[in-house]
Amino acid sequence: MQRPPLEVADIVRAAGRKFIANSREWITRRHLKVLRAIVSCRTAALGYHVDECTRCGYSGHSYNSCRDRHCPKCQANARLRWIARRKKELLPVPYAHIVFTVPRRLAQLALQNKQLIYAMLLRLSAETLIEVARNPKRLGAEIGFFSVLHSWTQTMEHHPHVHCVVPAGGLSFDHLRWVPSSPRFFLPKGVLRKVFRGKVRAALNDAFDQGKIGFHGELRQFSQPSAFRAFVRELYRQDWVVHCKRPFGGPEYVLRYLGRYTHRVAISNHRLVSFANGEVTFRWRDRAHGSVERMMTLPVEKFLRRFLFHVLPKRFVRIRSFGYLANRRRGILLPICFQCLQSAPETPTTEAQNQDTAGLWTCPQCGGPMVAILRVNLPRRQPRPPPVAFAWG
Repeated sequence: MQRPPLEVADIVRAAGRKFIANSREWITRRHLKVLRAIVSCRTAALGYHVDECTRCGYSGHSYNSCRDRHCPKCQANARLRWIARRKKELLPVPYAHIVFTVPRRLAQLALQNKQLIYAMLLRLSAETLIEVARNPKRLGAEIGFFSVLHSWTQTMEHHPHVHCVVPAGGLSFDHLRWVPSSPRFFLPKGVLRKVFRGKVRAALNDAFDQGKIGFHGELRQFSQPSAFRAFVRELYRQDWVVHCKRPFGGPEYVLRYLGRYTHRVAISNHRLVSFANGEVTFRWRDRAHGSVERMMTLPVEKFLRRFLFHVLPKRFVRIRSFGYLANRRRGILLPICFQCLQSAPETPTTEAQNQDTAGLWTCPQCGGPMVAILRVNLPRRQPRPPPVAFAWG
């Protein structure tokens, strides 16, 4: 993989210190940790590992990665390993892609209550799909799917939404047959929109009654019960967008499709164009006008601020499985799905390797895959020196 000429790490190294000094009012230790990880990723600061070609035996060394999930350079490795594990779980049926979004005002509240609202969106979008699919008037079956939370637009503005990739069908309630969906659509998006909107409204009111929602800045006016109820009613009156694509390709296509949405960050290094005169220029796709590629230029501090909008809460799981693919049910129900479809899970030819370079680095001599055979990790912090001896008089 060719290294891009400009990276987010280069921008942080050049402007990070001034940006942090000007952002003391809102920047947190979590943000600082992410910036430090990005700067030190694949540099001598984190040590190195020795790689060896599995074909010709050529060896060389590479710097260690930071493994932070917000780092643009580390996500390709994690994505390959995740997709390799999911390969044996993909059913030989078409798949549907459904996206749940929320109004802009709720996105502002989510920015101040990430842990609560993000978890709420993942849980309620899943409950909506499962509930509508179980309705005999719709599909009348148990479904299973992957959900991925994204919090950004192409221009890195805050816009939380959930991507769901679902097999176009489900398991009958008696677990004896596979129930396929219509080839034209999976579930009616009008019904999904109404059910999802109602669930979010009820969950917001419950969270407010329990004192779980925080209000800061211009949203502080909604901290009073009457104002918050009016805020929620206004959200309910708006049109909520649930985007449903018609069922598409089989397992092979889904593997490539999932790679577009899992383990992504707000912006990749390959979208960066230039950094000059205190401004960052990057590419973005205008989805509202036929996905035309455009350029956007932002002051560097605004660029970094937008990037940090999308730092997730600590230990927050943004990729989740639901239905018969949930962890506690997958081992029992997934084999039944394959049995009903008269198929068997595909066994990967090569197991996903633990090394963070497996599958990405190729041998410069023969093009074979390189694997790490030795790792040298440098201490993150230097040990404290011994105390200076003091002679008592």
